[in-house]
Amino acid sequence: MYLEKLSLTDFRSYAQVDLNLEPGVTVLIGSNGIGKTNLMEAIGYLATLNSHRVSTDAPLLRFGAERAMIRAKLVRGEQSTVLELEINAARANRGRINRSNPVRARDLLGICQTVIFAPEDLALVKGDPSSRRRFLDELLVSLMPRHAATRSDYDRVLKQRNALLKSARAGKFSTGHEATLDVWDQHMARAGAELLHARLELVDRLQPHLKNAYAQLTDGSKEAAAVYRSTLQDILDDDGATSRPAESRPAGGADSDDAAAATPVLAEDLRLLSVEQLTERYIQAFAAARRKELERGISLVGPHRDELELVLGSAPAKGYASHGETWSMCLSLRLASYYVMLDDARTGGSPPILILDDVFAELDVQRRRKLAAIVSGAEQVLVTAAVEDDIPAELTGRRVKVIPGGIDEQENR
Repeated sequence: MYLEKLSLTDFRSYAQVDLNLEPGVTVLIGSNGIGKTNLMEAIGYLATLNSHRVSTDAPLLRFGAERAMIRAKLVRGEQSTVLELEINAARANRGRINRSNPVRARDLLGICQTVIFAPEDLALVKGDPSSRRRFLDELLVSLMPRHAATRSDYDRVLKQRNALLKSARAGKFSTGHEATLDVWDQHMARAGAELLHARLELVDRLQPHLKNAYAQLTDGSKEAAAVYRSTLQDILDDDGATSRPAESRPAGGADSDDAAAATPVLAEDLRLLSVEQLTERYIQAFAAARRKELERGISLVGPHRDELELVLGSAPAKGYASHGETWSMCLSLRLASYYVMLDDARTGGSPPILILDDVFAELDVQRRRKLAAIVSGAEQVLVTAAVEDDIPAELTGRRVKVIPGGIDEQENR
């Protein structure tokens, strides 16, 4: 799949702009602050309903505008699809597919797939755990759009449960509230189990690609890995629970589910459990953490507090990796995402559009060349740069000049 045309109305700095694209490599050249990243951000937002730069929609609207529009024409083989996304200041965002009746914005998920490399990716290693959780969840939704509902359900239940816990901390908690908290525990356990199960499966898929991508970008002297750390196991361990190896648990049938639910397992074994078994684990963990949660007025257990630990060699990447190693790890995570999407494309999905937003200026010559060689064969690669000399020779293709407020059609080549 590739993007043939992008049109923006009142998005960021653009009152109106139209960008015609084609398969292969396209490099957008323009001074810093001219609006190149705004174009790439719009494409990424169309794919994920999230910006890689900001956490809310408000900055996406041109100052003074009440709504912004993103329109895109995507081509896959002989078929084309027109997507329209309306971003609203005062009401829910809406979408259209092939000019049909309006639909929920999240109904567009999965149609346009992208992988964005950007300077903000340094937060994947240097930032707090929320950056890495967001990375996992956005990739999860891109691969399986139904998990947008999983995330939404979990966030809704978490908000309600936290409100109840805060009322307890304020001294307004009664026996009736305790019964209500039990109900929310059940809802949150189920939603959390579904999200955790999906994340663990995704990390398993990412792991070999992350290792290979890091080896491609470096001299191979260190091995990259990702380890999922669940608060579920932390609470059960803190409560004095014991563990036993997975192979000693009964296999098959309802009795085996009961046995597995009754005995916590090591964190690395969580991926062996079903959603139903993980739900029971969460119910156990909520009970074990209840006193602490009531004291602090916040939910201490769940996917919202989990961590994806990135490891280089035998040490955590955060705090131990050099600047070059940090960049290589960030790039490797994005490349691993790309490879996972390619795996899906071989079974009926679409190869993602690769977006390299002002990345080459941050890399040394060796990493520039290696990254360029890896991505140059993708169906569509969109690159932004302030200086054309930053673009490696391996990325031959069309050049587009970005000027204030739009595109210089005379400078396209």
